[in-house]
Amino acid sequence: MTATGNFDKYKYYMASVQSPEEDMKFVNQAFREARGEKAVANILREDFCGTFANCTAWVKQSDVKVAYGVDLDPEPLAWGNKQHFAPLNSVQKERLKVIQGDVLSPDLPYADAICALNFSYFLFKERLELKRYFTNCVKTLNKNGILVLDCFGGSSCTEPNEEETEYEDEGYSYFWDQDMFDPLNNHALFHIHFQLAGEPKREKVFTYDWRMWSVPELRDLLLECGFTKVNTYWEGTTEDGEGDGEYSITEKGDDCESWVSYLVALK
Repeated sequence: MTATGNFDKYKYYMASVQSPEEDMKFVNQAFREARGEKAVANILREDFCGTFANCTAWVKQSDVKVAYGVDLDPEPLAWGNKQHFAPLNSVQKERLKVIQGDVLSPDLPYADAICALNFSYFLFKERLELKRYFTNCVKTLNKNGILVLDCFGGSSCTEPNEEETEYEDEGYSYFWDQDMFDPLNNHALFHIHFQLAGEPKREKVFTYDWRMWSVPELRDLLLECGFTKVNTYWEGTTEDGEGDGEYSITEKGDDCESWVSYLVALK
């Protein structure tokens, strides 16, 4: 069920995990840095789009931005239709199309930028499966197009652990739970739990059965699939050593317990 009583799992997921406006600003930044300061990406395809929040943020950026969302699961798409699509004006709605379909389909819309965020492509556990996906992205990108991926890792991702983030103003806590990690195949099982103030903890609201792909593995495979170059982005740090939310192209990362990076593959 999408909601239980007053609990809407997609609402809390968005509040805890997603930053659509910032993510779409990053796509624009990555496109300019890949193709030149005056280069503009107008057509976005959001693969594994879920509630297609990124598509919605994209079409709001300008009157010429077009977005396509692709996902197999009808439940988050239905939630997105009510919460994201319905409030758009008529012109914005014309520039956003959602497709309930497979990201491996050869008939997907072509785009200037394709994004697969929130580590969604980690569901492809076998190299050949992921290769099929990356190859399809190469084929369905327009000339000078880019593919934007995020990736995470670090020593804390190689053992079971649970991290709580408290949102006191909103009256709830978010839990990221790594249940299992297998070092022989890098398979890992994750759960998201929520706890509203004064209520029991809601266990396993979302579950992810993934393979933890490394940056070198991804870069090698992207080039093998036909991309001409891969830019790797790493987060900067504050004076206190914390992440500052600013990502820049680099060839050297830091040995962190936990990190998130972006890979931008150029057609």
